[in-house]
Amino acid sequence: MTKNNFILFILYFLGLINISYAQTSTLSNEAKVSVLTCGLGTESYSRYGHTAIRIKDLNNAIDIVYNYGAFDFDTPNFILKFIKGDLQYFVSTSSFDNFYANYVYENRSVYEQELNLSYLQKQQLFTKLNQSLLSEDKYYTYKFIDRNCTTMVVDKINELLPKNNVLKKTNTNLTYRTVLYGYAKQNFFENLGINIIFGNKVDNASEKIFLPFDLYNELKNFIANDVSLVKNTSVLFKAKPVFKKIQWYDSIYILVFLLLLIIWLPYDNIKYFYFLLMGILGIFFSLVGFYSLHEEVLKNYNILLFNPAYILLIYFSLKKNFKFLKITIVFLIITLSIYLILMLSKIHFAMVSPIIIINIILLLQLFYKQKKKLIAL
Repeated sequence: MTKNNFILFILYFLGLINISYAQTSTLSNEAKVSVLTCGLGTESYSRYGHTAIRIKDLNNAIDIVYNYGAFDFDTPNFILKFIKGDLQYFVSTSSFDNFYANYVYENRSVYEQELNLSYLQKQQLFTKLNQSLLSEDKYYTYKFIDRNCTTMVVDKINELLPKNNVLKKTNTNLTYRTVLYGYAKQNFFENLGINIIFGNKVDNASEKIFLPFDLYNELKNFIANDVSLVKNTSVLFKAKPVFKKIQWYDSIYILVFLLLLIIWLPYDNIKYFYFLLMGILGIFFSLVGFYSLHEEVLKNYNILLFNPAYILLIYFSLKKNFKFLKITIVFLIITLSIYLILMLSKIHFAMVSPIIIINIILLLQLFYKQKKKLIAL
């Protein structure tokens, strides 16, 4: 056993002892329940922060964090299950010290909001959380907006407040897409990828609490029966400022440069490869729409930009079938025009506008080039 594996084994073993003890305990009157909100990470899966529940009872030597964001990379067909939308996430536990140390190591802020709950509410939550660890309730099917680490915590809190549920009250005039856009705006290509794979649902008003800091803000302002739900707010760890250098290769300027290069270079194979890429992406979006259970990727109007018909364009061009090539070009220009109109009100319009313009230019280039060849014959 390697040193790292030995350390992990010890931590896991200690965690089991702590959790096992907690499952057989009754909370004391001094127990505290709080919501932990963790800062944004640098990896795509941690881009939006994290939410967890902490139960602390020093009289019973309990200080446990319940985390609804766990998943198993070793799950068979992990990628396919994630894309399809039936990947099982589960609630996991760890000691608060281990949880806190991990976020300090990642330089991600940790905020704590102690909830103003009665003893019975605390015990009810504690019992239910521990029971879920040993039942089918431990698992849930992850959904990006509707079911994640934050929505699961919201559900647990609202079960304690049947008459006064915590609901989204701020920024409900913004769409989900607009809210998400701000989290990745410094990572151009990641942001572009997110916006082209998401469909119509993320253009709806953001009426659901699904992001950690949305919950943090709603809890901060939530009052039930003239009493604030949050008793105390603490900053357990404040991330150190990190200067993020803008990467020259991760910007819209690189996208524009590459697209202009495709126009300028006099090689048909490069243009055909570009059209092939557009067509393959269109097929991918089409298949994902039929295959995936994620509502966020359904009804994806970006297929008007990344259109499978580009593959037909290549075929008719190589076969020198000018009649059907012309029909395909006209069809693609019409779909691009419809897409352009749809995009005028979308926050990611500026990101995709270079692709729209270049595609139209390339289509017209191909049309006139093929027309000249036809006249020459």
